[in-house]
Amino acid sequence: MKRENITVTTFSRKNRFKKHIVPMAAGIITAASLYALPVHASGVSEVLNPINNLKTLVLAIIGAVGVIILAKNVMEFAQAYQQQDSSSMNSALKGIVAGLIMAGISAVMTFLGF
Repeated sequence: MKRENITVTTFSRKNRFKKHIVPMAAGIITAASLYALPVHASGVSEVLNPINNLKTLVLAIIGAVGVIILAKNVMEFAQAYQQQDSSSMNSALKGIVAGLIMAGISAVMTFLGF
C-alpha cells in the first residue's frame, strides 16, 4: 500500500510540472525572443553610401539596356511593317514595350523613393 501512495505522489508532481512549469517556461522564452531592443546606429550614411551607389549603377545599366532594346525593336518593327509580316510586328511590339519598361524603370524607382 505504501508503494501505491508513493507512485501517486510522484505522478502528481510530474503532472503539476507538465501542467504549470512547462507552459510558463515556454511563455518566458517566447517573450524574451520577441522582445525588440532599440538600436541607435551612428554613421548610417557611411554604411548606406556603397549600397546607394550600387543601386544607382544597376538602375543606370538597366536603363541603358532598355534603350538599346527599344532602339533594336523599333528597327525590327519598321522592317516587319515594310514586309507586312504580322508575327514579326507582334514580336517587335512586345520588345518595344519591354524596352520602354526597362528604360523608364529608373525614373519610376526614383519616383517611388528607392
